[in-house]
Amino acid sequence: MGPLLPDTGPRGPRYARRARGIAIETTAFVVVTLTLPLLLAAAVAVDLVLWVVKRKPWIGVRLVAMLWWFLFGELRGIAGLTLIGLASLGRDTRTRRFRVYRLRQLWSVGHLGGVQRLFNLTFDVRGLDDVAPGPVLIFMRHASIIDNTMPDTVVGRAHGLGLRFVLKRELEMIPTIDIGGRWVPTNFVRRGSGDTVRELEDLAKLGIDLDPHEGILIYPEGTRSTPPKLAAAKAKIAERQPEIAPLASKLQHLLPPRLGGPLALLESTRGTDVVFCGHVGLDGFERISDIWRGGLVGGTVSVQFWRYPAAEVPTDRDAQIAWLYERWQVVDDWVGEHLAALS
Repeated sequence: MGPLLPDTGPRGPRYARRARGIAIETTAFVVVTLTLPLLLAAAVAVDLVLWVVKRKPWIGVRLVAMLWWFLFGELRGIAGLTLIGLASLGRDTRTRRFRVYRLRQLWSVGHLGGVQRLFNLTFDVRGLDDVAPGPVLIFMRHASIIDNTMPDTVVGRAHGLGLRFVLKRELEMIPTIDIGGRWVPTNFVRRGSGDTVRELEDLAKLGIDLDPHEGILIYPEGTRSTPPKLAAAKAKIAERQPEIAPLASKLQHLLPPRLGGPLALLESTRGTDVVFCGHVGLDGFERISDIWRGGLVGGTVSVQFWRYPAAEVPTDRDAQIAWLYERWQVVDDWVGEHLAALS
């Protein structure tokens, strides 16, 4: 078949990057496993003091366990990719793609399931039945370092949908994403590349030959939302795109969608239904230090899907922008209502 989006860089640095990543994760797993009793003992001591002094939930032990489970999941994913690669003899076939999709679903379920159990999270998912059947184009909110595993865990596994992703190129540092992401259609965005036209042309290729058992997922915000980022985005739009500033100004929780990617996908997937996804409960967890504060423990993650038929999607660019903002506002209002209920 040939990959839709092959890695055009030189093979040497690419193979070296992957070998380095695998070596780092393998070494880290061995070190953490061998020192696990000591790490857990130290974490228990710290957690006990913080619980006595501040009644802070036991986070240290959870983080140590999460680290071990993450590394174990990575090595298991690398082993799975190795077996798939051997079975396919290096050929890009539909069989290989869907084996990678299924492996990635197991990888995501493992990572998010570990977080869910360790931090006693509850998931309340609404509208999931509306996501199927495929093909679909999914616009999802991006709120934390954890929600990257939600699409395959919640959507892919439930409906057997293989998701084509738009991801930032920095995630290539994770070997499972670096290798597996090249064996299924994935657009690794090079932010700040200076060649926006080329980047959007590559992104639009995700819509080529979209299978009924596939979907495309993009985070329209492009990054995680924070109040300073939201204010800066609104100011930038008011300066550079005053015609859509009134639409952006209404958003209170979500960043305004970066229009290039979403519009390119709406164009390349004409005739495809569009799904929007909002979620609340993982907000503010941008870094491990945010998790350390303890707010994740015992939380409820609410997830909502909205599906819109392809016939409702305008074909005119200005109308598409208005349509996209109107649906994004629905998600923003829903997020606001649920955040208010938690406060």
